[in-house]
Amino acid sequence: MLKDMGLKEFINQTASKEPVPGGGSIAALSGLLGAALAEMVANLTIGKKNYLEVEDEIKEIQSKFETLRFEFLDMIDEDAESFDLVMQAFKMPKETDEDKLVRTQKIQEGLKIAALSPLNIARKSFEMIDICEVVVKKGNKNAVTDGMVAAMMARTSVLSAILNVRINLSSIKDEGFVEEITEEIDRMEKEIFVKEERILKSVEF
Repeated sequence: MLKDMGLKEFINQTASKEPVPGGGSIAALSGLLGAALAEMVANLTIGKKNYLEVEDEIKEIQSKFETLRFEFLDMIDEDAESFDLVMQAFKMPKETDEDKLVRTQKIQEGLKIAALSPLNIARKSFEMIDICEVVVKKGNKNAVTDGMVAAMMARTSVLSAILNVRINLSSIKDEGFVEEITEEIDRMEKEIFVKEERILKSVEF
């Protein structure tokens, strides 16, 4: 599994001719790094006397980041597995009309799964940037830039995942499915920049 690889092995495989890990897995990794970094800020805040009045809130947020961290870790492999479903469908026989019909159906099913996988990554990262804002504003000021970088990683994760959603949507024939998902990712794509800008401008040096 990709998530069980060492860092060097993972990077080498990403750079190789192998199709996985691809952009979706890297989008999940971006979210994972953001969650881990923001969780660090929370941990650097908990137990510090200057932040006792926000400690309960930060503890709750730390728990959320920890959960997100494990979810993103799983999504690295989930995205790769969804890509494999599409590839397997393309390899199905197409000798007869029935073969072609079944193959087309499986490809379409696979493409939907391959679109929903990065969509889930985008949703999680979109959710995460709001709690990144809390650690930036209320967390340990000595680690404020780490919280800001975490927010930037969340933005990158959202945008990267959306790209992977779009490329799969372009081959899906279910117009209702495509329209519904497109509306959601268009909204996230627009709003994520607003959220990031608000966070970055909240800090003065």
